[in-house]
Amino acid sequence: MDVPVLEREYASRGFLCVAGVDEVGRGPLAGPVVCAAVILPLDETLRIQGVDDSKKLSPKKREVLAERIRAVARAYAVEEVSAEVIDEMNILQATRLCMKRAVEKLSPPADMVLTDGNMTLDLAIPQRSIVKGDARVYSIGAASILAKVYRDALMREWGERYPEYGFAHNAGYGTAEHIRAIREVGICPIHRKSFITKFWDGRVRS
Repeated sequence: MDVPVLEREYASRGFLCVAGVDEVGRGPLAGPVVCAAVILPLDETLRIQGVDDSKKLSPKKREVLAERIRAVARAYAVEEVSAEVIDEMNILQATRLCMKRAVEKLSPPADMVLTDGNMTLDLAIPQRSIVKGDARVYSIGAASILAKVYRDALMREWGERYPEYGFAHNAGYGTAEHIRAIREVGICPIHRKSFITKFWDGRVRS
């Protein structure tokens, strides 16, 4: 999947800045949703080998690829939307907002957007959603890697501040350890209140 087949197809139609967009963190109980947008060069000499759905890659491999992506990308941007905003507008709308912001930060700007899944963004440029795009489309896979590496680093930082939840290794997802900590000490500022109603008694960690 490390060949920009679809991007080259769109380039042949006149779309010269095709951006891949993906998100990480729709499911966790804590932390932001993070989205990345990336425009990669189509020059064969700059092709990045090994790009794939970030979930299929080891943490070390993701780090190496993320560094390479940032080095060769024509443009890339990473955005996050907080737990508070997710609670206000729901995770779907928060993800759409996050993706939109990432695309709008690109310079040069995108003239075509490829998104993972089934996601329509509020943008005035052509776009296409591709189911399992992070495993099928070069630039979407690259975006998934950038988003994953960014969010994992962020959650490790939160893990140092709030070690009882295990954020450093569960990234905010609902592991048994994480749920037990919520029940025992309450929540911290990055928890998504709308996600934890079944096992949160209203306490906030001091």
